[in-house]
Amino acid sequence: MLAGCSTKAKGFPGYAFVANQDGRSVAAVDLSEFALARRIALDGAPNIVLAHPARPAVYVLTPESGTIYEIEAASLAIKRRTRPAQSAVSMRLAADGRSLWILAREPRALIQVPLDTFRAAARIPLPHEPGGFELDARTEGHMAGVSFPNEGKVALCDLSANSAAAPLAVGARPLVAGFRKDGKLLVVGSADRVLTMLDVETGKTVVRLPLPVEPRHFCFLPDGGQLFVAGSGMDAVVIVLPFSTEVGETILAGRAPGPMATWTAAPYSYLFTSNPETGDVTVVDIETRKLVVVIHTGGEPRQILFTPDNQYALVLNNRSGDMAVIRIAEFTTARTATWALRYKTGALFTMIPVGARPVGAVVVGRAG
Repeated sequence: MLAGCSTKAKGFPGYAFVANQDGRSVAAVDLSEFALARRIALDGAPNIVLAHPARPAVYVLTPESGTIYEIEAASLAIKRRTRPAQSAVSMRLAADGRSLWILAREPRALIQVPLDTFRAAARIPLPHEPGGFELDARTEGHMAGVSFPNEGKVALCDLSANSAAAPLAVGARPLVAGFRKDGKLLVVGSADRVLTMLDVETGKTVVRLPLPVEPRHFCFLPDGGQLFVAGSGMDAVVIVLPFSTEVGETILAGRAPGPMATWTAAPYSYLFTSNPETGDVTVVDIETRKLVVVIHTGGEPRQILFTPDNQYALVLNNRSGDMAVIRIAEFTTARTATWALRYKTGALFTMIPVGARPVGAVVVGRAG
């Protein structure tokens, strides 16, 4: 383990499953020992990995082949596989946990894959080549928002009716940020530095918010009250208030901020921001908007996730092919110390090699 770690620290009883795009594999990292347990080979390059909230299963998409793999968390082995499309873009788990939805490129469609049969079922044809999508995260939610970057449009899809509404113009190269917590608005960022909020029921534009950055990365607080937006244009993160449909403020968050994640454990609430250009992660107190600590993590950090016990932050380093582990207590308990106030720098707990170009990860606890 690296300098600055505590010998009293205990690991998490579970695994991190890391999708390695160039390695065409999923690395299973034992978080109780902070060591690679197994490398699970795939027939293609994965781009996304999802964990089921109620069963010990992990789902991996290889977009070029349109194949989904189900990995059993207990055995660390592939249990099932299916190919609902010839090629795909992305994948999401339905809020009720009963099915996966695949955004397919060929055919151009949203495709449902129920987990009981693990075969393609409902299919919603799409009019243009899709770029990305998000689902309404409410258990009763049945809507999806799909972006069409080449056309500068998005479409609202009713999953229960298997239908897509006519695409709506929103701006250059749109990205779907997600649905507001109550499901009433779809939030979309576009390359012309605008955030558009669409009324889900009517499809009409509620507001267009000019931004000082190109919105490329999005992160909602769990309660949905704040949306953090980052992208080229400023070394800062823009805070948007979805319920009052306005921009709150802009805060400094490192050099060229990238993907973000929020961590909350009373009395603390932090925004972790990756800075790929400088190889570090910036942690900001969400309540005070002040810098807490900067931690050097490695080559091109991107995705950030947390262990369910809130003890560790896991950072995937895209270029160096490893996972940096941050013990959060190291700076929450020391944040008032003289050295922390003066230097605001922290040390890693450990570093774990995971494979070539890690692009996504999930954490699954061990049963029992």
